[in-house]
Amino acid sequence: MSDPGRSPADPERTTGAGEPLPLTGERTVPGIPEENYWFRRHEIAYASLLARCAGKTVLEAGAGEGYGADMIADVAAKVIGVDYDIAAVEHVRARYPRVEMIHGNLATLPLDDASVDIVVNFQVIEHLWDQSQFLQECLRVLRPGGELLLSTPNRITFSPGSDTPLNPFHTRELNATELSGLLTDVGFEVTTLIGVHHGPGLKALDAKYGGSFIAAQIDRALAGQPWPPELTADVAHVSVEDFTLAATDIDASLDLVAIAVKPRSHAIR
Repeated sequence: MSDPGRSPADPERTTGAGEPLPLTGERTVPGIPEENYWFRRHEIAYASLLARCAGKTVLEAGAGEGYGADMIADVAAKVIGVDYDIAAVEHVRARYPRVEMIHGNLATLPLDDASVDIVVNFQVIEHLWDQSQFLQECLRVLRPGGELLLSTPNRITFSPGSDTPLNPFHTRELNATELSGLLTDVGFEVTTLIGVHHGPGLKALDAKYGGSFIAAQIDRALAGQPWPPELTADVAHVSVEDFTLAATDIDASLDLVAIAVKPRSHAIR
């Protein structure tokens, strides 16, 4: 197996060919210095929950660029990826051959009932129109006792003061109470609900950039001009260790991370 501590951005992780996917704003991709903050912020969920996938059959629903599914393949018995974007599917097949990639709709997952041990869904549910239907599909394909590992932006901090997502690719963002309610309403048992926060290094960068390191990046991106070298360097040096996960102060978190279990007594409706 590959070293599970190696960053997915390290080209040694990939053994296939394939051109990089373009950065559209809808998904994050590795290897772009200006995108590194968002990439590492996505990566923390994989790094923190990877051990739960060890020896399991894992579905990544919404595999995107594929770096996360490839990371899971370091420890899992089998990794299946599903994505609606055919370009992403072809990219994953070429670049990450350990992942069995399927083209399909997340609202009707192309898998049999009770066929996987783990469903991974990181930074995807906020893009979906019918979130409840998707979660019902996750419940269907999981074996009894199987786990859904999910992360999503915290609406309170990601689109503060607005019910309409600021990100044009998001359809509905959730706070912790809303996410927990969605999961329990379809039949999951929520065992863990925690938040992603800035660690000391990123808090120092918040202070350096007038209170918000995130806002400094967004302002430069919207300006459509080259980034100042110092900002580029600060973003490029962010690592997954710069983020922390905590159950406390969850409403102030950047992203929400949930572990939800399919009850062993659950019957398919």
